[in-house]
Amino acid sequence: MISLAYDLHIHSCLSPCADADMTPGNIVGMAAVKNLNVIALTDHNSCKNCPPFMKYAEEFGIIAIPGMELCTAEEVHVICLFETLEDAMSFDAYVSTKLMTYQNDPDIFGMQQICNMDDEVIGLEPNLLINATTIPFDQVHDIVTKYHGIMIPAHIDKTANSILSNLGFIPPDAKFHCAELKDLKILHSLRRKNPYLEKCNIITNSDAHYLHHINEPINYLYSQSRNPKDILKSINTYSK
Repeated sequence: MISLAYDLHIHSCLSPCADADMTPGNIVGMAAVKNLNVIALTDHNSCKNCPPFMKYAEEFGIIAIPGMELCTAEEVHVICLFETLEDAMSFDAYVSTKLMTYQNDPDIFGMQQICNMDDEVIGLEPNLLINATTIPFDQVHDIVTKYHGIMIPAHIDKTANSILSNLGFIPPDAKFHCAELKDLKILHSLRRKNPYLEKCNIITNSDAHYLHHINEPINYLYSQSRNPKDILKSINTYSK
């Protein structure tokens, strides 16, 4: 097993709430400066900045996981991570058919900038990406699995857009095996109130929208190798 410093919840300038400096190249560069080993790009309801993200990660020698922060029909945020860029982009195409069509107003919500392989802004995503999709929470696991991905309910301790805030409980027939927690100090209390979490891996990420918010190398995961497939397997396999 190898130890990898991670940050698996980062937004690029494609997310309307993220800073314009959060280009894929800048994100990877900052992760390299901070000596992170593995990072994931998880824009709201889109993977369109993952291609340049993957390119720059390869150049910097950082393991890149293509992903998305999906917003379900109940407005629960779920991190979806994929083994390959091809799988992520196929999922992106699927989600785009499930996103409520509402034109973005950059003056209100922010720019939604799409970057090319040279880290240059080449266009804007016209539809607002922070809307809910029509995908119910209870279908996310099976859908993401078809694309060789895993699901991680995001920031479950937040008072908005989390499984606990929006659903009020964790369904007993849920299928996820990992959850994201912002404040690890309350993990014991959350597990006591939500027994489902007793058999889940818990990770914590920056949810960075600004370059300086990307995590320092303070959180580690353990994997059989640096291969994204093994990394996702380690995250999605509970070990007490």
